[in-house]
Amino acid sequence: MSIPPGPVAPLGDAGAQAAGRPAGVPSFEALPAMPAMPAAPVEMVVSLDGVGRRFGAVEALAGLSLEVPERSVTVLLGPNGAGKTTAIRVITGALDAHQGEVRVFGLDPAVHGEEVRRRCCVVSAKPALYDRLSGFDNLMYAAELYGLGRKERARHRIHAAAERFGIEHALDQQVGGYSTGMKTRLALARSVLHEPDLLLFDEPTSGLDPESSKAVLDMIRDMTVGGTTVVMCTHLLLEAEGLAEQVVVLEGGRDLVAGTPDELTRRFWPNAVVRLAAEDPTSLGTVADLPGVRAFEPATPERPAAVQLDDLRRVPDIVVALAARGVRLTRVEPHEPSLEDLYFAVRGRRDLADDGGRQLSRRPQEPLS
Repeated sequence: MSIPPGPVAPLGDAGAQAAGRPAGVPSFEALPAMPAMPAAPVEMVVSLDGVGRRFGAVEALAGLSLEVPERSVTVLLGPNGAGKTTAIRVITGALDAHQGEVRVFGLDPAVHGEEVRRRCCVVSAKPALYDRLSGFDNLMYAAELYGLGRKERARHRIHAAAERFGIEHALDQQVGGYSTGMKTRLALARSVLHEPDLLLFDEPTSGLDPESSKAVLDMIRDMTVGGTTVVMCTHLLLEAEGLAEQVVVLEGGRDLVAGTPDELTRRFWPNAVVRLAAEDPTSLGTVADLPGVRAFEPATPERPAAVQLDDLRRVPDIVVALAARGVRLTRVEPHEPSLEDLYFAVRGRRDLADDGGRQLSRRPQEPLS
């Protein structure tokens, strides 16, 4: 049984008294609604639109488009020769774009290169260091170039950066005697002396042992806590895993696909994924016509077969049905697609990349292979 609403007290002092409120105190009904606060727009630190760059007959960038939001970590993934390093050099203004538009901090680096480079820093796989100078003198020279001078301000930043990256004990040593990992740490310390707004890392762990690589990646992750925007190029998928807030997959100088890891995973795998293995891998193809199966990916030399299901609760039925068909399973396990899975899935759909990868999402029943 519905309860009819009670009488609504009129506004004003008479209504206040009727409602048991002191005179002069407005009711909540009389208060104007607070306007909804608009979401703050996300500022793009880097914006490339249809950028092309040639070296003679070689097209290093072929219509590359990407945006880097402020205070984010964007990872450019791709094989050697994909255009990652060229993109970094175009962003800093070290190379001019032959076509398209480039904006960094809202500026054209080809015109305002000095201003752009003042606010960013590049750390490459083989940083340019002076082997005959000490670590301290390398940093002091960089401090002078950054306009910090040679006084107490520069010395304070040098020692703070050296302590941050674990090289303070080696500042008096010649850089020529540093290990590869120590040189990378020195380059990282140098990169933060002028407190840049944008840090660009080009294969920063190349040549490092696993322990040093992990240390460098942890340092890069810590550098983003203060709000610095980071762009990192790599062809090593494990480096980007857990670090990237945005992934851009490049090949042939073009962006195949871009988005957050979660967005891209949902795009390629909208359903639950289960990895399968069998004594005879070719026999797994019979799973494709079973109820609840949305897509089937046959095994490759790199990865076992996978099936996409509308519901993980169908797994027991799938196992029983395959056994009835004579399939001898050796592995059945739910799988959370990784960045490595995503990378190979994207590159496996190059035929859809004519529009920069914007149509790489698959129809529900369409397998990746």
